[in-house]
Amino acid sequence: MTGNQLKILALITMTIDHIGVVLLPQYLILRIIGRLTYPIFAYMIAEGCFYTHSKKRYLGGIFALGFVCQIGFFLAMGSLEQSILTSFVLAIITIYAVQLADDRRDLAGALAVVGALALDAFVALVLPVLLAGTDFSVDYGFWGIMLPVFCYMPRIFFKKALDKKRLRTMLAFACLGIILVCVQMNDWLGGIQWFSLLAIVPLASYNGKRGTWHLKYLFYIYYPAHLVAIWGVAELLGYFSAM
Repeated sequence: MTGNQLKILALITMTIDHIGVVLLPQYLILRIIGRLTYPIFAYMIAEGCFYTHSKKRYLGGIFALGFVCQIGFFLAMGSLEQSILTSFVLAIITIYAVQLADDRRDLAGALAVVGALALDAFVALVLPVLLAGTDFSVDYGFWGIMLPVFCYMPRIFFKKALDKKRLRTMLAFACLGIILVCVQMNDWLGGIQWFSLLAIVPLASYNGKRGTWHLKYLFYIYYPAHLVAIWGVAELLGYFSAM
């Protein structure tokens, strides 16, 4: 599968998952299907950090989208719960720090990694405690932030193009990251988070190529659009059921 095909698969499973959360919570199968979403996106974030021509633009685009979505969540529901985009932003910052450390191989690079990890821990672990009176939380928690970083790490060891050895190593690192996320979230989702490991199947078919489609801005448009659509349907159903 190409990177584009994996991203479209993740968008489909994400939509199914969110429909299960908001509209059809009685159908657990929808949430199970949705477990494939984050590992695939995490893997693609790692690839994006490697292939992007502009690190600032890549990070800035996801940060801007996340900022707008968080404002929307707060205005619509009064919620401080962080979206998947916050996890992505923190993961990208950490990967950039790893890249810097790999390039420089000095104290400044090491401090950049330590600083990024400290930021991740503060946002994912400390802030929820400090804001205990609110619903503040980071989607997929600390290990969710680390999953794209885990997927990126084999790039440090294998500098050449994607080959079977590096793909196997990336999948092994991805499995480890997914397992840590599952252990962390087991109590939250009643154990279904373990179905995330099934994402290794489509990821194993990744050929290292982007694909012929130009889908650079698809996620930026689709992510808020599908949330608005699902929220709108939920509001309409609530309105008609109250009549």
